[in-house]
Amino acid sequence: MNSKLLKIAVTGPESTGKSILTEQLAHHYHTNFVPEYAREYIDKLQRPYNQEDILVIAQNQILNEHTLEKQANQIIFCDTELIVTKIWSEVKYSSCDPWILKTILENPYDLYLLCNIDIPWVDDPQREHPQMREYLFNLYFRELTDRKVSFAIVNGLGMRRLHNAVRIIEKYFGSRWNP
Repeated sequence: MNSKLLKIAVTGPESTGKSILTEQLAHHYHTNFVPEYAREYIDKLQRPYNQEDILVIAQNQILNEHTLEKQANQIIFCDTELIVTKIWSEVKYSSCDPWILKTILENPYDLYLLCNIDIPWVDDPQREHPQMREYLFNLYFRELTDRKVSFAIVNGLGMRRLHNAVRIIEKYFGSRWNP
């Protein structure tokens, strides 16, 4: 097998199953995953978040990613990545910190799994835009297309979503990644 660590980002709008899919994929491939730092950070925040918090979240997401990469078993799954923080910041504040923009370029992934909006919205105190799902999905699609990165849209409800993601990974990297 290739000794290079494969990095796969699970990305997309709110409430598209990113966290569940990331954990399922890590379990399927017998490796670890990088959880979404924003959720942990905002849960502990004793005030509404602001644009400066988005930079802190982005920096800690990358720090956690680099730490957990050392423990991964040839492949690592990342629950969100900095394109998420970029789009979040631009939608909420109409701008994005230059550090985030620079670090997106310095921190590539081998594949982005873009979670589709084909699953029901689940309300959550941290989620803000149920009425903007299609708009946000299109922002992600355009961002990934414009960056000319390898990505695929993951569809399906329940275990079908996991099976579709596994098929995509096997298509891109071969069956050697099927445990």
